[in-house]
Amino acid sequence: MSQHRLLTGKVVIATHNQGKLREMRELLAPYGIELVSAGDLGLPEPVEDGTMFSENAAIKAVAATQASGLPALSDDSGVCIDALDGAPGLFSANWAGPGKDFAPAIARVQIELAKRGALKPEQRRAHFVSALVIAWPDGHQELFEGRVFGTITEQARGASGFGYDPIFQPDGHDRTFGEMGSEEKHGSDWSHPAGAVSHRARAFQALAAACLRKPA
Repeated sequence: MSQHRLLTGKVVIATHNQGKLREMRELLAPYGIELVSAGDLGLPEPVEDGTMFSENAAIKAVAATQASGLPALSDDSGVCIDALDGAPGLFSANWAGPGKDFAPAIARVQIELAKRGALKPEQRRAHFVSALVIAWPDGHQELFEGRVFGTITEQARGASGFGYDPIFQPDGHDRTFGEMGSEEKHGSDWSHPAGAVSHRARAFQALAAACLRKPA
């Protein structure tokens, strides 16, 4: 990657996922960025055929910036479960089906873990990954990644967040992401990595330090 570039003005959030869009709006709120989503612009969802989270994030960001002529920010993320050989991983959203209903996806996770006899917490280790890519119309790109490790719970808990949040309990906490409010999940003290709790907040922490400035 070349020298960091400040992100200013109007930016496309390259997602059609309302939960992800809501989180990105919350994270970007302090920086005076004017946001519009790919869904708002009627942009099609590109084929995500990368082999890494960073590749799929770049595919979405580049497609959005080329279609809109605006800088675009994209996230590709998922949960990787050790006992399932890293699944669902890149296919985390696919497990939810075309309607993006994560209740069956969560049920599938529990079924697959039970099939493998992964019933104890130490057998249900997992981590979330988030890759954030900013793409500009002139071809410049920035990549930032975040990870958080934890355990898949036996029961879904909480109605906050989205996706697999209700069954992921991050290390050092006694509640799932689904039981945490936005402020707790995102964290407030970003002076050290532990200040950002979620994978997306940790990736965003690095992005903010490199590419964002708060208005005076």
